[in-house]
Amino acid sequence: MTVTLITGANKGLGFETARQLLALGHVVYVGARDAGRGEKAAAELGARFVRLDVTDDASVSGALAAIDAAEGRLDVLVHNAGILPTGTPDGPTALRAFDTNAVGVVRVTEAALPLLRRSSNPTVVTVSSSAGSFWAVNNPDRPEYSLPTTLYSASKAAATMLTVQYAKSEPGIRFNAVEPGFTATDMTAGFEGGRTPEESARTIVRLATLGPDGPTGTLQDENGELAW
Repeated sequence: MTVTLITGANKGLGFETARQLLALGHVVYVGARDAGRGEKAAAELGARFVRLDVTDDASVSGALAAIDAAEGRLDVLVHNAGILPTGTPDGPTALRAFDTNAVGVVRVTEAALPLLRRSSNPTVVTVSSSAGSFWAVNNPDRPEYSLPTTLYSASKAAATMLTVQYAKSEPGIRFNAVEPGFTATDMTAGFEGGRTPEESARTIVRLATLGPDGPTGTLQDENGELAW
């Protein structure tokens, strides 16, 4: 059985990704900061819960230690936890955005690497964004061109670069970043529209179920590799 950890999986895209991977036979660990919400989501899904706050080193270490004790390995890691800061950027908000969206990727990846190296088909998927693509935000024909998401875009650019650097330093593990598409979730409630989490999660699931000869070090959307 494929052992999978998804951060920020108690709602939205993370929850739907967990649902779809469970349907494919994965053993899914729902990572969430709030124990009550995480346990409720895991029970609803038929998944397993692990308390995991990506901004807290001890929480991350404890979560991966629990998975290690129970499973002895990790096959798939999905970095889904993230925030979308709004309003005028300032120092504290920037620190919070980068701590969650970028530094959190480092914390969880570093704690997970020993478990991933024990897998026969290790895969890491980072839910990033084309809002962090230099190509997209400088293209007037793209919706990212006019998005007022300075800190979100910058932190997602960092998350995508981390994906590339990990892919280079860990050639035995596939690392890919994903643009899941504009999705109607609690995080995007300030923006109108968006498709369903079910539709957007399919791209995450595709990258989470790659074979050993799959790509690594890429940013992809539903149509394939994106320039960034």
